[in-house]
Amino acid sequence: MSQKSLAQITVPTRHFAVQLSATRRGARLARLLTERQLDEWGEPYEAAAQVVAELASNAVLHGRVRGRDFRLRLTLRADRTLRIEVTDARGDQVPRVPAPVEQDAEGGRGLRIVEAYANRWGVVEAPAHGKTVWAELPTRHGDLRAASRLG
Repeated sequence: MSQKSLAQITVPTRHFAVQLSATRRGARLARLLTERQLDEWGEPYEAAAQVVAELASNAVLHGRVRGRDFRLRLTLRADRTLRIEVTDARGDQVPRVPAPVEQDAEGGRGLRIVEAYANRWGVVEAPAHGKTVWAELPTRHGDLRAASRLG
């Protein structure tokens, strides 16, 4: 048995999920809970916290439906890949990376930040006409790679 397959057997996949109010406070809480959960798992959290902040903020700003919450899900796989999922109620509002923005613009950089930190990201349909925006990033050395791309 190889070391890699042994590690995959002995290191379980970890899960965390929470439903939060679709408010700015809920978005801030999503980031804080991500930091706390990854710290508890013994993983660095800076890159993941940035991605969660952007996706939760987008869920609150663009995916909000009055009276409906958004959901944050974190999955740490045996290969040390972290999958972040944020599900909101607006499946008709699919995120797209915008054209380059002016340096002094107040918005338009969120998905570029996600793109910089994540190995992959995308959008899938969720139940009840919602959508899930997901991103996958390594838990080790991800901060250095993204910092060099952000620049």
